[in-house]
Amino acid sequence: MSKAIEKKKQVVAEIVEKLKTSKSTILTDYRGLTVAEMTELRKQLREAGVEFKVLKNTLTRRATEEVGLTELNESLTGPTAIAFSYEDVVAPAKILHKFAKDHEALEIKGGVVEGRIVSLDEVKALAELPSREGLLSMLLSVLQAPMRNFALAVKAVADKNGEAGEAAEA
Repeated sequence: MSKAIEKKKQVVAEIVEKLKTSKSTILTDYRGLTVAEMTELRKQLREAGVEFKVLKNTLTRRATEEVGLTELNESLTGPTAIAFSYEDVVAPAKILHKFAKDHEALEIKGGVVEGRIVSLDEVKALAELPSREGLLSMLLSVLQAPMRNFALAVKAVADKNGEAGEAAEA
């Protein structure tokens, strides 16, 4: 009996560690997915560096209590699979949201992003954000605009002064 309890305590400790270290954690209900669909989803998540685990709700509830994320307990009903991302905040939301569009059986329940509980709507909003590279590109174009406008204004003044100088010489 004590071996089983020790094993459960170890699993809870692992979940606590995952919740503490992950930048983004998304809870899903995978009921209705075929084995092939689940394998494909795991493959897509793994390629993005996201860990996807099916965990017991009771053990996960104990872990959320230790971490102070008890609001997640509402989502811990039925079969639950959890995606943990330690690098990219947006990756699990994007992949799971896209997969859920293609496979109605997958349901996103909510999650945690950088220590803050997020709803299903917030996960969807996060999934629809442009990629990091896209956001950096947008930022760069915003930063370049004033310089470009300044350069055009200087060129216009120089052209105008050049025309005025040519008119005076004629």
